[in-house]
Amino acid sequence: MNCPKCQFENPEGKKFCGRCGTRIESICPKCQSLNPPDFQFCGDCGHNLTLPSEPTRKELSFDEKLEKIQKYLPAGITAKILSQRDKIEGERKQVTVLFCNMKGFTPLADKLGPEEVYAMMDQVYEILIHKVHDYEGTVNEMTGDGIMALFGAPVALEDAPQRAIRSAMAILPGDDKVK
Repeated sequence: MNCPKCQFENPEGKKFCGRCGTRIESICPKCQSLNPPDFQFCGDCGHNLTLPSEPTRKELSFDEKLEKIQKYLPAGITAKILSQRDKIEGERKQVTVLFCNMKGFTPLADKLGPEEVYAMMDQVYEILIHKVHDYEGTVNEMTGDGIMALFGAPVALEDAPQRAIRSAMAILPGDDKVK
């Protein structure tokens, strides 16, 4: 059997090339059976061997998950959430939701290329996240051109509506502010 990489003629039944070490047989990602390199479909289960296999996702530890999500939470809220974790699950509470999107985004995005839009929105998200965090809100979702933020969740705030309004006012440019 010829090696798929260096074309060296290997004896039948070998799994690796004797010259370059390349695997001669391919392993089916579905059933794990060995197949010759020229097979396009698995000889045992019929799976398409030419499809790229999905990368295995590494399961994140609790600390790694916490570290990833902290950039979307205001400073200090992680400690509050952890201290109230048993109370938060399944709890009913009043929450104020703030939706914010960018005025004139679609025509602007049509003029710019995808790279420029991405770079611009990265900066916009950074500003929006900080303006929400300044008033102890939590960014719950980032949309194509804006955010959805929660005030009063996951940690309750008595003045959540006022905080949401202050955050919105801080986000608005000077000429769009309500007088």
